Amino acid sequence: MDNNFDAILNVSAVPQDDRVAAFIAESKNNRSRCYELSEQTTAAVATDSGAFQQYLDVQSRFDRYTANNALLIMAQNPDAQKLGDYGYWKDQGAYVKRMERKHPVLILEPGKEFEREDGSIGTYYNAKKLYDISQTTIKDKTQPQETVDEKQLIRALVSNPPVDIVAADPDQMPEEKGAIFEPEDNCIYVRKGMDAAAIFQSLTPELALAGFAKGDKDYGRDEDAFHAYCVSYMLCKKYGLDTQQYDFSQAPEFFEGMEPQEVRGELSKARDAANAILSRMAKVLDQGKNQNNRQQQQQAQHSREEAR
Repeated sequence: MDNNFDAILNVSAVPQDDRVAAFIAESKNNRSRCYELSEQTTAAVATDSGAFQQYLDVQSRFDRYTANNALLIMAQNPDAQKLGDYGYWKDQGAYVKRMERKHPVLILEPGKEFEREDGSIGTYYNAKKLYDISQTTIKDKTQPQETVDEKQLIRALVSNPPVDIVAADPDQMPEEKGAIFEPEDNCIYVRKGMDAAAIFQSLTPELALAGFAKGDKDYGRDEDAFHAYCVSYMLCKKYGLDTQQYDFSQAPEFFEGMEPQEVRGELSKARDAANAILSRMAKVLDQGKNQNNRQQQQQAQHSREEAR
């Protein structure tokens, strides 16, 4: 009697070679799809002020993602709030809904390096599947706006700045300017008497410009004024400050005549400048969060002791 059940177990199995071939084909198609979407969305962002502002909104929510991946997220799910792969959502105790598995948000991640014919080094990119929280089994899908105490927010903003920050009397400031970066003095002057929102809105672009200047006393702000304006918008958006005053109607003029790769380079420049400020702020804000957590734990411990 034949007791070999291997044939039965493998009757519906896909041959290994076929599965590998299918995986390679899908990966190639997804990568090509990403390149196609990137080109299309870059063209839209460069020629439409509304699309450009939508890109900034997406980039402000996903500040850790590259500008190109923010473009890809915008193209596939502009309303996404929180993204993760299968493994991430599983670690959160959730799963991607069955009907959503065919609708991933594709991004590009760097893979292996390779040498070009001219001897330069390039990088292969692989498409990665992500899913928004709205596509998962998590019941509470609302993502709270990142809010911070005003004093703590300003304290974080002015921490470890690239140049000195000096409070100035209103009569010493240019008219209608809340803050101004002066390369020759290597400092930013900030108008006295403003509220937290006004300080944040006026100081963020000047911090970005100071970062661009890198200590150059002859630095001209005109070249990077648009990038700094975008930085300010993204940071205000991230922390829930009013952004109604921002106007991007001139964005198409700024990008006019640029190739898609050049446009993405300009987007990356603004994104990187925003992240430089965010990284400095994070150190202070994280310390504040840790302190608050310790205080809450101490209060809870004190309450338990009193209840005994």
